[in-house]
Amino acid sequence: MKEYQRAFVLAHRNICFRPVARLHLLRMPDASNSSAAAVIVPKPATVAVSVPRLTTAMTVSRGISLLLLLISAAFFALHFVHLTADFPNHSPWMDWSKYTDEGWYGDAAIRHYVSGHWYWKGDFNPAVALPVWPAIELLVFKFTGVSVAAARALTLGVFGFTLITLYFLIQRHTRSHNSESPQSFAGPIAVFFLCTSPFLFVFERMAILEPLLVALTALGLWIASEMEPIHWHEGRVRGLGSALLLALVLPGLVLTKTTGICLFPSIFYMMWARAGYRLRPALRLAAPPSIGGAVLWCAYFFLYVRPHYLEDYRYLFSANAYTGIGLEPIAKVILNTIADGAWMGTLIYVTFFAVIALSLFWRPRILTNPLFPSLLLWIGGYFAFLAYHNNLQPRYYMVVAVPITVVVAMGIDSFRQAQNRAAVMVASIACAALVLAIAIPDAVRQIGYVRHPTYEFEAAAQGIKRIVLADKTHSHLILSISGSDLTLMTGLPSIDDDFGTYDMDVRVKQYRPGWYAAWNDVEDDKADAITPMYQMKRVAAFPVYDDPDRNLLILYRLDPATQTPAPSRHRARRHIPKPLLTKMGQQPSSDQLEH
Repeated sequence: MKEYQRAFVLAHRNICFRPVARLHLLRMPDASNSSAAAVIVPKPATVAVSVPRLTTAMTVSRGISLLLLLISAAFFALHFVHLTADFPNHSPWMDWSKYTDEGWYGDAAIRHYVSGHWYWKGDFNPAVALPVWPAIELLVFKFTGVSVAAARALTLGVFGFTLITLYFLIQRHTRSHNSESPQSFAGPIAVFFLCTSPFLFVFERMAILEPLLVALTALGLWIASEMEPIHWHEGRVRGLGSALLLALVLPGLVLTKTTGICLFPSIFYMMWARAGYRLRPALRLAAPPSIGGAVLWCAYFFLYVRPHYLEDYRYLFSANAYTGIGLEPIAKVILNTIADGAWMGTLIYVTFFAVIALSLFWRPRILTNPLFPSLLLWIGGYFAFLAYHNNLQPRYYMVVAVPITVVVAMGIDSFRQAQNRAAVMVASIACAALVLAIAIPDAVRQIGYVRHPTYEFEAAAQGIKRIVLADKTHSHLILSISGSDLTLMTGLPSIDDDFGTYDMDVRVKQYRPGWYAAWNDVEDDKADAITPMYQMKRVAAFPVYDDPDRNLLILYRLDPATQTPAPSRHRARRHIPKPLLTKMGQQPSSDQLEH
């Protein structure tokens, strides 16, 4: 029997396909009672025919994957073009973050670099509750200086990290387990969709919190999928590194944005799947990072925030209390929350619901992939927050747009697989058509944004800077709801005219700004806070953006109010003229009427 085995191996080596040869050798003991001719006659002919076909299919698959990744890399590079340009006008997404959020949530880093102090008492200090993003920004500003280009380039770096993490996470959970299975396209398709999406293009180019929140969630899933219980093995502690890293990621999510707690179920489900869907091993796996993360958050809050900045911490939540699910009928809120998901793209959003339906009723096997339910928990958890908060700004949907895109990519890759070659061909063509139908319109719109940038806000900021620096008689401090954005773009100090733990009139008296920048007009409460100390003189106006409520940035110089004489303690005696007396029927004369 050994001679026949040697001959069989040599025959397969001659056609240079060792994996299949090994496969047949493993099957040979099952036929050990058969004759030698029965063992070796059919196998070489079958392998000789299948090798070129299988090799060609693998080469084509790898070529398609590489092509998708190269196109994705090109579109990712487009994100860095015109970094200081405005948020696109006449886009489907009317979001207030383009006026304020880039400055607000990086304000601690900006102020620390500009003035040497990250905390301005009484003003808006969100870094007390959300310190992770400004801490990262400060590290970058130490090398680049404060600029909107540096902040946005950092955000795109975070987006690139997200793409890489998700790609390897998807490939880990969808790769073929043997050479005869078709190669997975889920990773390349997901990256392709993410890089060509115009929705992600406009928001990933903004220095806001959501990109980092997405990146940390993807990292948390990756760590959870690789974890093992902490144990001693061959003189080394195994599993400790991943536990410590996840213990940093979990509080990092909450300290990036407090809504990160809604994403915890997704990570914990992945740990449960890693433990074989068994409760006790899952608890053993999850306990160290959970306890470590809780200890870190409690140490930050009780040792740093509570003794010094508790009022600012509470204010961040009270400032967002003007919306909520209880202010409207629940059914209406839920319907609006789901419907507004179409901001990410109507076709891909509809495809997402189709994938869910087909997964439940046609291909339920995809649900056994632990990544798929984890992504659904990610989406569901954040949709729950969106409905509860009921402030449906487009930027919030960026957190669910990324996992929805991955779910669609995994669904497309799963549904293209079939039992026979003809069915595979038909399914592959249909899936390719769907991929192109989603990606081509998105790519065209994204290229349009790149080709037609506007710089109205940047030009307004630089115009304000020139006016302020040219005036030597007034403070450079600017009062404005967009003040933090202006500081990011110009380096001029600013305070907020809307948010802060002190009332606006108190902040005006404390910080004594020299300028006020308002959108379109001056609201009554703002005027009431300013006019006791200053007279507002309009000196410039800059057209910015396309929102009819905020499309003109007006700059006022704050001149000291003129001192009016103090009122006399004794009121002057009022002269009362004598009454007009006439006889009955007598008409008054002209002098009498004048009198």
